[in-house]
Amino acid sequence: MLLAAAPRAKVKAARAAWRASRQGALAHRFDVLMPDRPARPARPELLPPNRMPKRGKAGSERSRIAMLHALAHIEYGAIDLAFDMVGRFGAAYPSAFVDDWLSVGADEAMHFALLDRRLAALGAGYGALPAHDGLWEAAAATAHDPLARLAVVPMVLEARGLDVTPALVAAFTRAGDARSAAILARIYRDEIRHVAAGTFWFKRTCESRGLAAVPEWQRLIRSHFRGVVKPPFNDSARDEAGLSREFYLGVAGGGRP
Repeated sequence: MLLAAAPRAKVKAARAAWRASRQGALAHRFDVLMPDRPARPARPELLPPNRMPKRGKAGSERSRIAMLHALAHIEYGAIDLAFDMVGRFGAAYPSAFVDDWLSVGADEAMHFALLDRRLAALGAGYGALPAHDGLWEAAAATAHDPLARLAVVPMVLEARGLDVTPALVAAFTRAGDARSAAILARIYRDEIRHVAAGTFWFKRTCESRGLAAVPEWQRLIRSHFRGVVKPPFNDSARDEAGLSREFYLGVAGGGRP
């Protein structure tokens, strides 16, 4: 699946893997070397984050297209992150871990497809605008340890989506774009479950290693996350996902020490 560059092929492969898993047709085997990087289409052009054009607010159609494109790129990358989680770390976990991340990957594929179709309805499409590769950079930085990957990707990067998406839904609604708002609301509900999966397996892994979850998470964030864990936080959604305030308030507003 990570070797599928074309978006439609990636979405199809993700869904097929999830169906095969549900039908008991996937063996719990991990004997294929994971690629250093997933395949990517020729477009979008990937730029450093500091060279990305400003998107503006959601009031104009142009700015809404830019926002939807950015979100589609996040979802496209999130497909690879979920399946890399399975292939890279699944051998050390029970089948429930694999099932959870295959399910997440299938969700991300569905999210991408919804956003891509919405972009097409607005006269655009995935690849029409530049994007950055920050998500995969986070994956590469945590490829050595499932605990670091769980700490950074679902519990920081995906959790950030819980903080910002309700405001985006409201902005698109105010702009009269009810269809886009409905897609974002659907993604938001699914992402709570994704953060919950990451938090559950982080705590379970800490328990198996004899580690206290909160201080270990904070140590890993200070060591492996290059950005800032910044407020405001959607405490209710984070609580629903099992990511209590004791985790992130201790590092809020700071990145590397």
